[in-house]
Amino acid sequence: MPPTVAVWSIPLRTRFRGLVVRDGVLVRGDAGWGEFSPFWDYDDAESVRWWRAAREAADEGWPAPLRESVPVNVTVPAVDAARAREIVLTSGGCRTAKVKVAEPGQAAADDEARLEAVRDALGPDGRIRVDANTAWDVDEAVRRLAAYDRAAGGLEYAEQPVPTVDDLAALRRRTHVPLAADESVRRSDDPMAVVRKAAADVVVLKVQPLGGVRACLELAERVGLPVVVSSALESSVGLAAGVALAAALPELPYACGLATGRLFTDDVVADPLLPVDGEIAVRRPEPDPVALARTAAGPDLAARWSDRMNRVVALVTPGV
Repeated sequence: MPPTVAVWSIPLRTRFRGLVVRDGVLVRGDAGWGEFSPFWDYDDAESVRWWRAAREAADEGWPAPLRESVPVNVTVPAVDAARAREIVLTSGGCRTAKVKVAEPGQAAADDEARLEAVRDALGPDGRIRVDANTAWDVDEAVRRLAAYDRAAGGLEYAEQPVPTVDDLAALRRRTHVPLAADESVRRSDDPMAVVRKAAADVVVLKVQPLGGVRACLELAERVGLPVVVSSALESSVGLAAGVALAAALPELPYACGLATGRLFTDDVVADPLLPVDGEIAVRRPEPDPVALARTAAGPDLAARWSDRMNRVVALVTPGV
């Protein structure tokens, strides 16, 4: 019997990653529900790993957890300072903030004002990390990180400020701010290059882009660097896989980027995965029929996802 499939579409509270609406597919198997929601700029070949993650969730489930909850960071989009402060203060007790910087059309002064507001909201003991999504070259990154470190009152790390592994390695020799590799891992055919070239202090793992919880656990063991588990801007069904990964890691030294449900105006479950006292409980919420009806994609978008899913499945199983 084929799995049950539901296509969802949910507006975001604030533009994030250039998006104002996020959409994806839920698939149900013997073990429960999985999510398939590669961004539309991922081609079919890249989306195969996202499909494998969805099928793992639906068909196999996940390894047993080692903890009952996981600490999470609040994600602060490229908003103005007042809104950034409000987001932190209403984050559900998060003591770490991941702040988006280098938004096209914004200046460094906008980023610095946002970081100062986040520091004010967190207080002196909170942790701040920035994510530039490969926006800078090495020289620009050196200048920006020095200024942002001052504005934030100290940065925990900077996530993928430059595009390539070689750039990360060069930048790491020129800044005291620790560096985290994201795109250099999840969009790379050779994620171990980050280790060989001593290009990062931290590795960001996202379950869907890397092919599932077990694939991430294996990669974390091979990499041997501290790991931050982060979301790919998913519904609570997809977030549950990230929570499962964070719960199964032997060590969890950093807050995880799994509180992104707050960026959504709605969810496919009745009880979304949201932080309480800065942590998310390890659980697996089920899609709710009323919520699925409320968030259901229109016919054109549903057809587009169906076509995409069929193409990706054909790559996984040639001849299908």
